[in-house]
Amino acid sequence: MKKGELLELTIESYAFEGKGISKIQKDENSDKPYVIFVNGAYPGERVNARLTKVKKSFAEAKTEEIIISSAERVAPKCKYFGTCGGCKQQDLVYSYQIKYKQEQVEDIFRRLGGFENYTSEPILPSDKIFFYRNKMEFSFAEKRWLTKEEISSSEEIYSYFALGLHIPKMFNKVLDIEECFLQSDESNQILNLTRKFFKERKETIYSTKTHSGYLRNLVIKQSHHTNDLMVNLVTLEDNERLFTEYTKLLINEIPSITTIINNINKKKAQVAIGDYEKVYYGSGFIYDEIGEYKFRISANSFFQTNTLQAASLYNVAVDFAQFSHNDIVYDLYSGAGTIAIYISKFVKEVHGFESVEPAIADAITNAELNGVGNFKPYLADLNKSFLPIVEKSKIPNPTLIIADPPRSGMNPKTVKDIFRLSPEKIVYVSCNPATQVRDIKLLSEGGYKLQKIKPVDMFPHTFHIENVALLTK
Repeated sequence: MKKGELLELTIESYAFEGKGISKIQKDENSDKPYVIFVNGAYPGERVNARLTKVKKSFAEAKTEEIIISSAERVAPKCKYFGTCGGCKQQDLVYSYQIKYKQEQVEDIFRRLGGFENYTSEPILPSDKIFFYRNKMEFSFAEKRWLTKEEISSSEEIYSYFALGLHIPKMFNKVLDIEECFLQSDESNQILNLTRKFFKERKETIYSTKTHSGYLRNLVIKQSHHTNDLMVNLVTLEDNERLFTEYTKLLINEIPSITTIINNINKKKAQVAIGDYEKVYYGSGFIYDEIGEYKFRISANSFFQTNTLQAASLYNVAVDFAQFSHNDIVYDLYSGAGTIAIYISKFVKEVHGFESVEPAIADAITNAELNGVGNFKPYLADLNKSFLPIVEKSKIPNPTLIIADPPRSGMNPKTVKDIFRLSPEKIVYVSCNPATQVRDIKLLSEGGYKLQKIKPVDMFPHTFHIENVALLTK
C-alpha cells in the first residue's frame, strides 16, 4: 500500500470529525485489522477511495466514487458542498448526524477517557438545521478558488477578487460565495452587494506578503429575537469617503440593517478584529436574548453563535447543577457573562473569570442591562493561577464551578486551582469532547467523579459538538 493508490473499501463505522472507517487485512501474519479513515464516506457504503496518507498503524483516504450508497445519504442543499469547508455533513440525514455525534462523544469518554459507571443522556438536537447562525465571517482574497467546472470551461474567468469562505487548509484562497444557508437571506444580500460595490471600484485586497491592500473581512451579526442586524467591514486603513458611500448603498438597498461599523486592523495577523473601530450608522451594537435575558453584542464581542440553541445548552447546565440559593458559583472563561447572568437567579453569587478585557466590559454592561446584582466579572489569565485574584478580592470559596473553556481545554494550572478551591460540583461545558475528557481525567485524579454527560448539537451539518458534563466530589 502506498500514497495515491486506489482501493475499493467497505465502510463499517464512523469516526470523530466525520471519517468513515474501513478495516482490511493488510498483514497475513497478523490478526489485527488495518484501519483506513475515509473522507466522504458513510457506514454501509462501498467506495473507491484514494490513499492520501499511509502510516504503520493506519491510513487515510478520500472517496472518489460511491459504488453502493448509504440510505443515510441525502442530496446536499448547498451548491458549494464538497468544496466549501463549512457544512461537511450536509449530505447526511440530520437524524443520523446527531446519532453519530452521540456515539462519537460516548466513544471518546469510554475509549480515550476509560470512564465507566456514568450516565450518558440522549443528545439534544437543534430545532433549526439551516439559517441558525447569528454570525458569519467572510474573507476577501486576491486569489479566488476555481471549481473544476470553471477550470474546464472555455470562458475567461476573473480570479483576482473573492469574497467568501476559505478553502480548508488554504489560507490564501477563498471560495467566492453567492449564497450560504447558515445565516439568512439578508446576510446573502449583504454579501453580494458588498462584493459588487468593491469589485466595481477595483478596490485592493489585503495581502499578508506585502501587508498592503484595503479589504480584509466582512462580518455580519444578526439577532434572532430582535430585528437587529450589524454589518462590520474590517479593513487595513480608514477611508472615510469610500466607507460613507458604501454605508449609503447598504442603507438604501437593505433597510433592515440597524448598524454599520468599520474595524481598522493594522496588524499582520489575519483576524477580523480591529485596532479601533468607527461607527458609520446606528449605535454600533445589536441586542439579542437568551431565555429571559437581553445581551448587548459589540462588533468584537463573543456571543453564542446559535442563539436559539444557547438557551437549551444553558438549561442542561442548570439541570446538571441543581443549584441552591446558597450557592457561590465561579464561572471560568465567563466571556460576556451569558452563562453567569442566565444562572444568577438560581444562586447567591456568581463570580466570573475571563482573560479578554473587552468581554469583561460587555459582561458588566449585560449585568446592568438585566438588573443582575449578584454577578461580578474579574480579569484573569486562566493560563496562570487565578487564586491570587480570589485572595486579593476576598471572594468566598465556590460551592460549584462552571467551566466553559476554548477548544484547547483547561490549563493544568486551572485544574490545580480547582483542587485547592474544592467545590462540591463541577459543570464542564465543552466544544471539544477530546480535550474535555483529558481535563476530566485530571480532575478525577483529584477526587472528582464523572456522574453524567449530555451532548448538545449547536452546529448542524458540521462535526462540532458541545457536551455538558457533571462531576461531584
